[in-house]
Amino acid sequence: MCRNIRTLFNFEPPATDEEIRASALQFVRKLSGFTHPSQANKAAFDRAVDEVADVARRLLGALETTSPAKDREVEAMKARARAKERFA
Repeated sequence: MCRNIRTLFNFEPPATDEEIRASALQFVRKLSGFTHPSQANKAAFDRAVDEVADVARRLLGALETTSPAKDREVEAMKARARAKERFA
């Protein structure tokens, strides 16, 4: 369920709004236990996703590091290699 919750800090290029929102959506889904909320809960669910995404954006903007930014493609290749080894 948490496939889109991943590290978003210190990457080049920086995390997009779409990536931040996808992580926020997965986080709220995990907390609420809903994949798709009912109509009665939809407004609260959507508001929570928006708020979590906003807080995540502010957090990523405020964090500092002296480490060089990681390359997304290199990290993706490493993840694919780990998955291939694990599920081979």
